[in-house]
Amino acid sequence: MKQHQVTHTVECTYPCDVCNRTFKQIRHMKIHQRVHAGEHPYCRDVCKKTFIDKCSLNVHQRVHTGERLYCCDVCKKTFFEKSCLNIHLRVHTGERPYCCDVCNKTFNNTANLNVHKRVHTGDRPYFCDMCNRTFRKLENLKAHELVHTGERPYHCDVCDKTFSRAKNLKEHQLVHTGKRSYRCGECNATFKQVQHLKGHQLVHSGERPYRCDVCNKTFNRKYNLKVHKRVHTGDRPYCCDMCNKAFCTLENLKTHERVHTGERPFPCDVCNKSFKRMAHMRVHQRVHAGEFPYRCDVCNKTFKRMDHMRAHQRVHAGEHPYHCGV
Repeated sequence: MKQHQVTHTVECTYPCDVCNRTFKQIRHMKIHQRVHAGEHPYCRDVCKKTFIDKCSLNVHQRVHTGERLYCCDVCKKTFFEKSCLNIHLRVHTGERPYCCDVCNKTFNNTANLNVHKRVHTGDRPYFCDMCNRTFRKLENLKAHELVHTGERPYHCDVCDKTFSRAKNLKEHQLVHTGKRSYRCGECNATFKQVQHLKGHQLVHSGERPYRCDVCNKTFNRKYNLKVHKRVHTGDRPYCCDMCNKAFCTLENLKTHERVHTGERPFPCDVCNKSFKRMAHMRVHQRVHAGEFPYRCDVCNKTFKRMDHMRAHQRVHAGEHPYHCGV
């Protein structure tokens, strides 16, 4: 307790002679100096990983024992360290105390803030030894390196598909569960991933922050811009094994392959009509629901499909983009 009371009463009087960082206790300063000296006197006898202090070793050992002492009272998620629990609790409270001094974006922990700052500085400290590609985060580098090794350690226990990232496996598993946890507050459309919801919400706001530097066309998703650029480069990296037709996206290739297989995996749960694409099935279901979600802002006429609304708007604009060659 006496050591703890020092944190409230004593100033930081012990400076590091290398970086001038100060500490309230001399033992903390000496432990810190091991960072500069490269000393790691504490070693785990299972994995031989080394640490600069005994406390860090004790926390690491929980990885091997599976011990997770700290539990969130809200969602019951458990953690190895109390500091990780404290950061997690901010998910529930909405607290984001760390602010970027360049763009004012806020974060719930300093690690994420420091990684974000590299967006402004251009710093990409992690690079691949095989292709020299650089990354802002170590975890992104490690995931990238699996591209070269071919390793896909994350395995779906339903369909045996494998993935290089745990995140990609979790996203894939939603295909089997059908769970769509993210709902749009404007139109009640649901999504499996939060980033898909955020991209969709730009449809309502009209925001299209990604611009093609060749033709100035704008997009609401970065991925859509990337695919669009292939129009200018002529790049069609996905090729059908049966007819050699090439496509800009893997999704379009997979949809095309159903022409050869006859597969129509998306049935309507009302009339059992089946479709090659999920999007086509959802548009069809509006027939049963009587939904007309797209409204002309000139005459208020409504449509089941956005492309039908856009074609209709040419009536008001006087556009006739299709010309007879005869």
